[in-house]
Amino acid sequence: MLERYFKILRGEVLPNFQIAKRIQVDRIPSSLDEKLEIHAEKMEELRERREKVEDCEAKPNLLDLKLSILQDYSKSCNLCERRCGVNRGEGEIGFCRVREARVASEFLHFGEEPELVPSHTIFFAGCNFNCVFCQNWDISQYPENGAIIEPVELSRIIEFRFKGGSRNLNLVGGEPTPNAAYILEVLRELKANIPIVWNSNMYMSRELMQILDGVIDIYLTDFKYGNDECALRLSNVPKYMEVVSRNHLLAAKQCELIIRHLILPNHIVCCSKPVIDWIEKQLGTDVYLNLMDQYRPEYKAMKHKEISRFLRFDEYREVVEYALSKGFKIRL
Repeated sequence: MLERYFKILRGEVLPNFQIAKRIQVDRIPSSLDEKLEIHAEKMEELRERREKVEDCEAKPNLLDLKLSILQDYSKSCNLCERRCGVNRGEGEIGFCRVREARVASEFLHFGEEPELVPSHTIFFAGCNFNCVFCQNWDISQYPENGAIIEPVELSRIIEFRFKGGSRNLNLVGGEPTPNAAYILEVLRELKANIPIVWNSNMYMSRELMQILDGVIDIYLTDFKYGNDECALRLSNVPKYMEVVSRNHLLAAKQCELIIRHLILPNHIVCCSKPVIDWIEKQLGTDVYLNLMDQYRPEYKAMKHKEISRFLRFDEYREVVEYALSKGFKIRL
């Protein structure tokens, strides 16, 4: 489990974004269609040469091309499946209300999965969900609550944390999706061979998933709901199962995967068990599944009776026993 991640930590292979920097691109055209055509060709080259790339960066390179494509996408934003179509380059704002990338906090996190700690966690302000129980609502629902940091400056902070013992760069929020172009700008400046963790609600568009391929080393996903009705009512998210299930399948093909599921009180039958069933059927029981019991009623949760209390131990035990009965290896 997480075999390639540990190879990166041991210095045996490069993280994906550093490999992308070593894939030469002859030119970056002005046409988006041409960029996408070249991108498809260079992704084939990346897959063929993943472990056999040169020591030095190429210029321009595949990461530069990916950034250029994201900058084009930002002119009519399609980074998540809300597809607002706003011109974020001109300061227009969509559903997430993220005008520019803002860092709410960054620190070495010791509360993540054991394989990840200490994790250099960067919390971005803003989110494309409106979860009524969000534990980070003060930054997810207020995209202005953060500092604007130039990409080169943030890259130096990441390198400082890496020298201080961080095992990975953990991009979270809020949600990293609205900040994807900025993140690639940071990675373009970054010299450290550090694994990249995309800590996400997985509501990205198919287009963004294609660009993240060859950049991310671990998708740390949040599989919240087992149906569309709960997702729409509690997070204001349409087509949840269609989008999130598709993206989990894409993520599993791209790199390594850790799936988190926060167990909600009174949502075992409608959400927890269906999520476990879907993962078993589509991804198998060897996937890294973290069943989380730390739900607490935050933000607007008290307005929704069924989630207005803490999770009971018997509810957590029921979900864990169900997962174990399916063959998952759950850490208690």
